[in-house]
Amino acid sequence: MRVAIAHEWLTTLGGSERVVETLLEEYPGAPVYTTFLSDRNLPESVAGWDVRTSFVQNLPFLHRISQKYIPLFPLAFESFDLTGYDVVITSSSACSKGVLTGPETLNICYCYTPLRYAWQPHLDSRLGNANPMVKACNDLVVHYLRLWDRLASDRVDHFIAISEHVAARIAKFYRREATVIYPPVDVERFPVVKCPRDYFLVVSRLVPYKRVELAVKAFTRLGLPLKVVGDGPERERLEAMAGPTIEFLGFVPEKDLPGLISGCLALVFPGEEDFGIVPVEAMAAGRPVIGLARGGLKESAIDGKTAVMFPEATVESLIDAVARFRPGDFNPAKLSRHAARFSKERFRKEFSQFVDARVKEAGIGPAGRSR
Repeated sequence: MRVAIAHEWLTTLGGSERVVETLLEEYPGAPVYTTFLSDRNLPESVAGWDVRTSFVQNLPFLHRISQKYIPLFPLAFESFDLTGYDVVITSSSACSKGVLTGPETLNICYCYTPLRYAWQPHLDSRLGNANPMVKACNDLVVHYLRLWDRLASDRVDHFIAISEHVAARIAKFYRREATVIYPPVDVERFPVVKCPRDYFLVVSRLVPYKRVELAVKAFTRLGLPLKVVGDGPERERLEAMAGPTIEFLGFVPEKDLPGLISGCLALVFPGEEDFGIVPVEAMAAGRPVIGLARGGLKESAIDGKTAVMFPEATVESLIDAVARFRPGDFNPAKLSRHAARFSKERFRKEFSQFVDARVKEAGIGPAGRSR
Protein backbone atom coordinates (compact mmCIF):
# COMPACT_ATOMS: atom_id res chain seq x y z
CA MET A 1 0.00 0.00 0.00
CA ARG A 2 1.51 3.32 -1.11
CA VAL A 3 0.89 6.06 1.47
CA ALA A 4 1.67 9.79 1.37
CA ILE A 5 1.15 12.40 4.08
CA ALA A 6 0.15 16.04 3.53
CA HIS A 7 0.83 18.44 6.40
CA GLU A 8 0.28 22.20 6.63
CA TRP A 9 3.86 23.39 7.30
CA LEU A 10 6.95 22.29 9.20
CA THR A 11 8.38 24.99 11.45
CA THR A 12 8.47 23.42 14.90
CA LEU A 13 7.76 20.06 16.52
CA GLY A 14 4.35 20.87 17.96
CA GLY A 15 1.36 18.62 18.55
CA SER A 16 0.41 18.15 14.90
CA GLU A 17 4.02 17.47 13.92
CA ARG A 18 4.15 14.81 16.64
CA VAL A 19 1.21 13.19 14.90
CA VAL A 20 3.14 13.20 11.60
CA GLU A 21 6.14 11.74 13.41
CA THR A 22 3.98 8.91 14.76
CA LEU A 23 2.35 8.33 11.36
CA LEU A 24 5.82 7.90 9.87
CA GLU A 25 6.53 5.22 12.46
CA GLU A 26 3.43 3.39 11.24
CA TYR A 27 4.05 4.14 7.54
CA PRO A 28 7.85 4.40 7.22
CA GLY A 29 9.15 6.00 4.07
CA ALA A 30 5.94 7.87 3.29
CA PRO A 31 6.73 11.27 1.74
CA VAL A 32 5.49 14.37 3.55
CA TYR A 33 4.04 17.07 1.27
CA THR A 34 3.94 20.50 2.91
CA THR A 35 3.81 24.18 2.00
CA PHE A 36 7.21 25.07 3.46
CA LEU A 37 9.90 23.85 5.81
CA SER A 38 11.90 25.87 8.35
CA ASP A 39 14.41 23.74 10.24
CA ARG A 40 15.45 26.38 12.78
CA ASN A 41 13.33 24.92 15.60
CA LEU A 42 13.05 21.35 14.31
CA PRO A 43 14.99 18.39 15.75
CA GLU A 44 17.58 16.59 13.66
CA SER A 45 15.25 13.60 13.25
CA VAL A 46 13.15 15.59 10.77
CA ALA A 47 16.15 15.64 8.41
CA GLY A 48 15.47 11.95 7.80
CA TRP A 49 11.95 12.60 6.53
CA ASP A 50 11.18 12.68 2.81
CA VAL A 51 9.80 16.24 2.83
CA ARG A 52 8.49 17.72 -0.42
CA THR A 53 7.73 21.44 -0.28
CA SER A 54 5.61 23.67 -2.52
CA PHE A 55 6.40 26.92 -4.34
CA VAL A 56 5.73 28.72 -1.03
CA GLN A 57 9.19 27.60 0.11
CA ASN A 58 10.77 30.11 -2.30
CA LEU A 59 8.63 33.16 -1.53
CA PRO A 60 10.49 36.26 -0.21
CA PHE A 61 10.70 36.96 3.53
CA LEU A 62 8.82 33.71 4.14
CA HIS A 63 10.00 33.07 7.69
CA ARG A 64 9.09 36.59 8.81
CA ILE A 65 5.67 36.94 7.20
CA SER A 66 4.54 33.36 6.55
CA GLN A 67 1.03 34.08 7.87
CA LYS A 68 0.58 36.70 5.12
CA TYR A 69 0.93 33.93 2.53
CA ILE A 70 -1.90 31.76 3.88
CA PRO A 71 -4.26 32.78 1.02
CA LEU A 72 -1.77 31.01 -1.30
CA PHE A 73 -1.81 27.74 0.66
CA PRO A 74 -4.88 26.31 -1.12
CA LEU A 75 -3.07 26.69 -4.45
CA ALA A 76 0.08 25.19 -2.93
CA PHE A 77 -1.67 21.97 -1.92
CA GLU A 78 -3.61 21.76 -5.17
CA SER A 79 -0.30 21.95 -7.07
CA PHE A 80 1.06 18.65 -5.69
CA ASP A 81 1.00 15.60 -7.98
CA LEU A 82 -0.27 12.74 -5.81
CA THR A 83 -0.97 10.18 -8.52
CA GLY A 84 0.11 6.65 -7.75
CA TYR A 85 -0.79 6.63 -4.04
CA ASP A 86 -3.39 4.35 -2.50
CA VAL A 87 -3.92 6.57 0.54
CA VAL A 88 -3.10 10.21 1.24
CA ILE A 89 -3.33 11.05 4.94
CA THR A 90 -4.01 14.77 5.22
CA SER A 91 -2.85 16.12 8.57
CA SER A 92 -5.00 19.23 8.54
CA SER A 93 -5.76 22.34 10.54
CA ALA A 94 -5.99 24.54 7.47
CA CYS A 95 -5.57 23.63 3.79
CA SER A 96 -3.80 20.27 3.43
CA LYS A 97 -7.09 18.35 3.17
CA GLY A 98 -7.67 20.14 -0.14
CA VAL A 99 -5.07 18.15 -2.08
CA LEU A 100 -6.27 16.82 -5.41
CA THR A 101 -6.44 13.04 -5.70
CA GLY A 102 -7.90 10.69 -8.25
CA PRO A 103 -10.83 8.32 -7.64
CA GLU A 104 -8.36 5.47 -7.02
CA THR A 105 -6.84 7.28 -4.00
CA LEU A 106 -8.37 7.67 -0.53
CA ASN A 107 -8.04 11.06 1.17
CA ILE A 108 -8.23 10.31 4.90
CA CYS A 109 -8.13 13.56 6.85
CA TYR A 110 -6.86 13.66 10.42
CA CYS A 111 -8.46 16.96 11.34
CA TYR A 112 -7.20 19.13 14.22
CA THR A 113 -9.84 21.75 13.43
CA PRO A 114 -11.64 23.19 10.42
CA LEU A 115 -9.65 26.15 9.07
CA ARG A 116 -9.59 28.49 12.06
CA TYR A 117 -9.00 31.69 10.08
CA ALA A 118 -12.14 30.97 8.06
CA TRP A 119 -14.59 29.69 10.65
CA GLN A 120 -13.42 31.35 13.89
CA PRO A 121 -11.86 34.66 12.81
CA HIS A 122 -12.95 36.31 16.07
CA LEU A 123 -10.24 34.31 17.87
CA ASP A 124 -7.51 36.23 16.03
CA SER A 125 -7.38 39.88 17.01
CA ARG A 126 -5.16 40.65 14.00
CA LEU A 127 -8.19 40.15 11.71
CA GLY A 128 -10.14 42.92 13.49
CA ASN A 129 -7.88 45.77 12.37
CA ALA A 130 -9.20 49.21 13.26
CA ASN A 131 -8.33 50.56 9.82
CA PRO A 132 -11.55 50.13 7.77
CA MET A 133 -9.68 49.41 4.52
CA VAL A 134 -7.42 46.80 6.11
CA LYS A 135 -10.38 45.17 7.86
CA ALA A 136 -12.33 45.05 4.59
CA CYS A 137 -9.40 43.32 2.89
CA ASN A 138 -9.10 40.86 5.78
CA ASP A 139 -12.82 40.12 5.62
CA LEU A 140 -12.58 39.47 1.88
CA VAL A 141 -9.68 37.03 2.34
CA VAL A 142 -11.52 35.23 5.15
CA HIS A 143 -14.63 34.95 2.96
CA TYR A 144 -12.56 33.43 0.14
CA LEU A 145 -10.89 30.96 2.53
CA ARG A 146 -14.26 29.96 3.98
CA LEU A 147 -15.70 29.21 0.53
CA TRP A 148 -12.61 27.27 -0.55
CA ASP A 149 -12.44 25.34 2.71
CA ARG A 150 -16.06 24.24 2.49
CA LEU A 151 -15.57 23.01 -1.05
CA ALA A 152 -12.24 21.36 -0.20
CA SER A 153 -13.90 19.36 2.58
CA ASP A 154 -15.83 17.47 -0.14
CA ARG A 155 -12.51 16.08 -1.41
CA VAL A 156 -12.04 14.15 1.84
CA ASP A 157 -13.25 10.56 1.77
CA HIS A 158 -13.12 10.03 5.55
CA PHE A 159 -12.67 12.47 8.43
CA ILE A 160 -10.97 11.57 11.70
CA ALA A 161 -11.27 14.21 14.43
CA ILE A 162 -8.83 14.66 17.30
CA SER A 163 -11.69 15.09 19.79
CA GLU A 164 -15.46 15.12 20.10
CA HIS A 165 -15.13 18.90 20.31
CA VAL A 166 -13.60 19.02 16.82
CA ALA A 167 -16.01 16.38 15.47
CA ALA A 168 -18.86 18.75 16.38
CA ARG A 169 -17.19 21.54 14.40
CA ILE A 170 -16.74 19.25 11.39
CA ALA A 171 -20.45 18.40 11.55
CA LYS A 172 -21.37 22.08 11.86
CA PHE A 173 -19.13 23.57 9.17
CA TYR A 174 -18.71 20.68 6.71
CA ARG A 175 -21.91 18.66 7.37
CA ARG A 176 -19.76 15.54 7.65
CA GLU A 177 -19.42 12.80 10.24
CA ALA A 178 -16.03 12.13 11.81
CA THR A 179 -14.56 9.26 13.78
CA VAL A 180 -12.73 10.40 16.92
CA ILE A 181 -9.19 9.13 17.49
CA TYR A 182 -7.34 11.07 20.17
CA PRO A 183 -3.84 12.21 19.14
CA PRO A 184 -0.69 10.40 20.29
CA VAL A 185 1.13 11.58 23.40
CA ASP A 186 4.61 10.30 24.22
CA VAL A 187 3.67 9.76 27.85
CA GLU A 188 6.79 7.72 28.56
CA ARG A 189 8.87 10.85 27.98
CA PHE A 190 7.29 12.39 31.07
CA PRO A 191 7.94 10.07 34.03
CA VAL A 192 6.79 10.86 37.55
CA VAL A 193 9.80 12.11 39.53
CA LYS A 194 10.16 13.57 43.01
CA CYS A 195 11.62 17.07 42.96
CA PRO A 196 11.05 20.53 44.50
CA ARG A 197 7.94 22.21 43.13
CA ASP A 198 7.62 25.93 43.64
CA TYR A 199 6.18 27.49 40.48
CA PHE A 200 3.26 27.27 38.08
CA LEU A 201 3.85 26.68 34.37
CA VAL A 202 2.42 27.65 30.99
CA VAL A 203 3.63 25.87 27.84
CA SER A 204 2.15 27.45 24.74
CA ARG A 205 2.70 29.26 21.49
CA LEU A 206 2.22 32.94 22.29
CA VAL A 207 -0.63 33.71 19.89
CA PRO A 208 -3.94 35.43 20.74
CA TYR A 209 -6.33 32.46 20.85
CA LYS A 210 -4.16 30.65 23.42
CA ARG A 211 -5.20 33.34 25.96
CA VAL A 212 -1.88 33.26 27.81
CA GLU A 213 -2.60 36.82 28.90
CA LEU A 214 -5.19 35.45 31.36
CA ALA A 215 -2.45 33.53 33.16
CA VAL A 216 0.00 36.46 33.03
CA LYS A 217 -2.55 38.89 34.48
CA ALA A 218 -3.85 36.46 37.11
CA PHE A 219 -0.45 35.45 38.45
CA THR A 220 0.78 39.04 38.35
CA ARG A 221 -2.18 40.01 40.50
CA LEU A 222 -1.66 37.03 42.83
CA GLY A 223 2.08 37.59 43.07
CA LEU A 224 2.74 33.88 42.47
CA PRO A 225 5.63 32.51 40.39
CA LEU A 226 4.72 31.59 36.82
CA LYS A 227 7.12 30.35 34.14
CA VAL A 228 6.00 30.80 30.53
CA VAL A 229 7.52 28.45 27.95
CA GLY A 230 7.04 29.34 24.32
CA ASP A 231 7.41 32.14 21.82
CA GLY A 232 5.29 33.99 19.31
CA PRO A 233 3.96 37.38 18.20
CA GLU A 234 2.26 38.02 21.54
CA ARG A 235 5.46 37.80 23.61
CA GLU A 236 6.33 41.51 23.64
CA ARG A 237 2.80 42.50 24.66
CA LEU A 238 2.66 39.84 27.38
CA GLU A 239 6.03 40.85 28.81
CA ALA A 240 4.83 44.46 29.01
CA MET A 241 1.88 43.50 31.23
CA ALA A 242 3.75 40.96 33.38
CA GLY A 243 4.76 41.55 36.98
CA PRO A 244 8.05 40.51 38.61
CA THR A 245 6.86 36.97 39.40
CA ILE A 246 6.39 36.10 35.72
CA GLU A 247 9.37 34.58 33.90
CA PHE A 248 9.42 34.16 30.11
CA LEU A 249 11.67 31.31 29.03
CA GLY A 250 11.03 31.50 25.28
CA PHE A 251 11.80 28.46 23.18
CA VAL A 252 12.87 25.50 25.33
CA PRO A 253 14.58 22.44 23.78
CA GLU A 254 12.54 19.25 23.87
CA LYS A 255 15.02 17.55 26.20
CA ASP A 256 14.49 20.21 28.87
CA LEU A 257 10.69 20.23 28.86
CA PRO A 258 10.07 17.10 31.02
CA GLY A 259 12.17 18.57 33.83
CA LEU A 260 10.28 21.87 33.72
CA ILE A 261 6.93 20.10 33.83
CA SER A 262 8.00 17.78 36.66
CA GLY A 263 9.09 20.80 38.69
CA CYS A 264 5.81 22.72 38.51
CA LEU A 265 3.03 22.79 41.06
CA ALA A 266 0.48 22.70 38.24
CA LEU A 267 0.22 23.36 34.53
CA VAL A 268 -1.92 26.40 33.73
CA PHE A 269 -3.98 25.97 30.57
CA PRO A 270 -6.06 29.12 29.97
CA GLY A 271 -7.19 28.63 26.35
CA GLU A 272 -9.91 26.65 24.61
CA GLU A 273 -8.05 23.94 22.73
CA ASP A 274 -9.12 21.44 20.12
CA PHE A 275 -7.56 18.71 22.27
CA GLY A 276 -4.45 19.86 24.12
CA ILE A 277 -1.43 17.57 24.28
CA VAL A 278 0.47 19.58 26.89
CA PRO A 279 -2.08 18.88 29.68
CA VAL A 280 -1.76 15.14 28.99
CA GLU A 281 2.04 15.45 29.18
CA ALA A 282 1.69 17.22 32.53
CA MET A 283 -0.62 14.53 33.87
CA ALA A 284 1.81 11.85 32.65
CA ALA A 285 4.45 13.54 34.82
CA GLY A 286 2.04 13.45 37.76
CA ARG A 287 1.24 17.15 37.64
CA PRO A 288 -2.36 18.45 37.77
CA VAL A 289 -3.85 21.03 35.44
CA ILE A 290 -5.56 24.34 36.15
CA GLY A 291 -7.52 24.90 32.98
CA LEU A 292 -10.47 26.43 31.19
CA ALA A 293 -13.46 24.07 31.22
CA ARG A 294 -13.99 24.17 27.48
CA GLY A 295 -12.89 22.29 24.41
CA GLY A 296 -10.67 19.25 24.41
CA LEU A 297 -9.54 19.62 28.01
CA LYS A 298 -12.97 18.41 29.12
CA GLU A 299 -12.21 15.13 27.30
CA SER A 300 -8.61 14.64 28.46
CA ALA A 301 -8.89 15.77 32.10
CA ILE A 302 -11.38 15.27 34.95
CA ASP A 303 -12.32 18.21 37.14
CA GLY A 304 -11.48 17.48 40.76
CA LYS A 305 -9.45 14.35 39.94
CA THR A 306 -6.79 15.39 37.46
CA ALA A 307 -7.55 19.10 37.16
CA VAL A 308 -9.09 22.20 38.67
CA MET A 309 -11.22 23.78 35.98
CA PHE A 310 -12.56 27.31 35.77
CA PRO A 311 -15.76 28.08 33.81
CA GLU A 312 -15.09 31.49 32.26
CA ALA A 313 -12.18 32.85 30.23
CA THR A 314 -11.59 35.69 32.68
CA VAL A 315 -8.80 36.64 35.06
CA GLU A 316 -11.20 36.47 38.01
CA SER A 317 -12.34 32.94 37.14
CA LEU A 318 -8.72 31.75 36.87
CA ILE A 319 -7.80 33.42 40.17
CA ASP A 320 -10.69 31.59 41.83
CA ALA A 321 -9.42 28.26 40.44
CA VAL A 322 -5.91 28.94 41.79
CA ALA A 323 -7.45 29.69 45.19
CA ARG A 324 -9.25 26.32 45.09
CA PHE A 325 -6.12 24.44 44.03
CA ARG A 326 -4.56 22.21 46.71
CA PRO A 327 -1.47 20.24 45.59
CA GLY A 328 -2.15 17.51 48.14
CA ASP A 329 -5.50 16.71 46.52
CA PHE A 330 -3.78 15.04 43.54
CA ASN A 331 -2.04 11.68 43.47
CA PRO A 332 0.84 11.70 40.92
CA ALA A 333 0.58 7.97 40.21
CA LYS A 334 -3.15 8.22 39.47
CA LEU A 335 -2.54 11.21 37.20
CA SER A 336 0.09 9.25 35.29
CA ARG A 337 -2.20 6.23 34.84
CA HIS A 338 -4.95 8.51 33.54
CA ALA A 339 -2.58 10.03 30.95
CA ALA A 340 -1.54 6.58 29.71
CA ARG A 341 -4.94 6.31 27.97
CA PHE A 342 -3.58 8.69 25.32
CA SER A 343 -0.36 6.84 24.47
CA LYS A 344 1.31 6.61 21.04
CA GLU A 345 0.75 2.86 20.94
CA ARG A 346 -3.00 3.30 21.37
CA PHE A 347 -3.06 5.91 18.57
CA ARG A 348 -1.06 3.75 16.12
CA LYS A 349 -3.35 0.78 16.71
CA GLU A 350 -6.60 2.73 16.32
CA PHE A 351 -5.39 4.73 13.31
CA SER A 352 -3.96 1.78 11.36
CA GLN A 353 -7.10 -0.27 12.00
CA PHE A 354 -9.23 2.60 10.66
CA VAL A 355 -7.09 2.98 7.52
CA ASP A 356 -6.97 -0.76 6.84
CA ALA A 357 -10.75 -1.02 7.14
CA ARG A 358 -11.35 1.88 4.73
CA VAL A 359 -8.82 0.50 2.22
CA LYS A 360 -10.52 -2.90 2.34
CA GLU A 361 -13.94 -1.29 1.84
CA ALA A 362 -12.64 0.62 -1.19
CA GLY A 363 -10.96 -2.46 -2.63
CA ILE A 364 -7.63 -0.73 -3.32
CA GLY A 365 -4.01 -1.54 -2.61
CA PRO A 366 -2.85 -4.96 -1.37
CA ALA A 367 -6.15 -5.45 0.49
CA GLY A 368 -8.05 -5.15 -2.80
CA ARG A 369 -7.25 -5.07 -6.48
CA SER A 370 -3.61 -5.01 -7.51
CA ARG A 371 -2.13 -1.74 -8.80
